[in-house]
Amino acid sequence: MALPSVLAGPLTVPVVASPMFIYSGPELVAAQCQAGVIGSFPALNARPQSVLGEWLDQITESNAAYAAANPDRYVAPFAVNQIVHRSNDRLEQDLATVVEHEVPIVITSLGARTEVNDAVHSYGGIVLHDVINDKFARKAIEKGADGLVAVAAGAGGHAGTQSPFALIQEIREWFDGPLLLSGAIAHGRSILAAQAAGADLAYVGSAFLATEESRAAAEYKQMIVDSSASDIVYSNLFTGIHGNYLRGSIEAAGLNPDDLPVSDPTAMDFGSGGGADSKAWRDIWGAGQGVGAVTSTGSVRDLVERFRAEYEQAASALAVR
Repeated sequence: MALPSVLAGPLTVPVVASPMFIYSGPELVAAQCQAGVIGSFPALNARPQSVLGEWLDQITESNAAYAAANPDRYVAPFAVNQIVHRSNDRLEQDLATVVEHEVPIVITSLGARTEVNDAVHSYGGIVLHDVINDKFARKAIEKGADGLVAVAAGAGGHAGTQSPFALIQEIREWFDGPLLLSGAIAHGRSILAAQAAGADLAYVGSAFLATEESRAAAEYKQMIVDSSASDIVYSNLFTGIHGNYLRGSIEAAGLNPDDLPVSDPTAMDFGSGGGADSKAWRDIWGAGQGVGAVTSTGSVRDLVERFRAEYEQAASALAVR
């Protein structure tokens, strides 16, 4: 199946930048789009709720101004992530704002809901749904999602445990629609590998955390640069859902990353934006196992250019074999 036009490019590299809770703001998203990759942010990052519309206007206006000034450059579309878990008491308002602004791509997480998909489809938008296994993938498509984000082992933040090769293979046995792969992708050759495995696009997060436009603290960015895969800890303590976090941030909070207690999954709470500014774990920093490829901070454009050069070099190396 051909990709929907909104995903088809011509992207600088086949990448959707993943929405990063707290740290993806309109400046980062606009920079991603203007560098030629699809940018995204969680709706819950815009606080209070009334700010969401302002962010959507800011991104749209910035992209339009850049396109007018640079007619030879492709400005990619953007996406908004909606947490559809029952504890998100902002969902109805946020969805109404998304519909009003006709956001081209919506990424849904923590539950597949038909009414959300229908609302996005009402104005011609598409829905991509996060999944960690084939069972959830089938449910998402049954409920009307247009495409899937396969969140494999090693992804930053909330992540699954399955090998990307196994997860992509099982989904591709029955689904030929838009498929993205997430999990330790922070290098151009990994983006190419995602496509070789069967994905249409790579879903990249942690590398963008270290960019100048990210809202992450300078200490967070430096910890990403200084860390490798062995510094990533998988735990459900902090949100009730298993995810990957930087060992150094856990130690800084006075915890032993090798002996963390297990959280009760029913304690998950995304109400009114999760109240992250007041949460006890606000300084526990998420990151994926691909951080070893992130060796410096810099602009989004610099990062995307690195991806492009690495991607093309990897493709050329394979072509001559």
